[in-house]
Amino acid sequence: MKHLSVTELAQRLADDAAARPFLLDVREPWEFQTCHLEGATLMPMNTVPARQQELDPETEIVCICHHGARSMAVAAFLERNGFSNVINLTGGMHAWATQVDGSMPTY
Repeated sequence: MKHLSVTELAQRLADDAAARPFLLDVREPWEFQTCHLEGATLMPMNTVPARQQELDPETEIVCICHHGARSMAVAAFLERNGFSNVINLTGGMHAWATQVDGSMPTY
């Protein structure tokens, strides 16, 4: 499984020439409402097995959660189910808020 730090993702998202990955936020709706990355799609972890057909197996997908554990589990699940380009965001939204965007709420 590939991993990406929050600073690496921030650099990629800031680069207009770089292809934008699909940002899959696997947290709960209340967490997503508290804070999220612009353009992220919410798909809570427990809904991913039933909704995986909504995702493109060939698209680069960055899985995001609060600290990186749930997103790692979802990334592993997707890989086992034929998704070839899945990345876990190391440290999750908490790391994003503390290392990239200090104005983002934490919880």
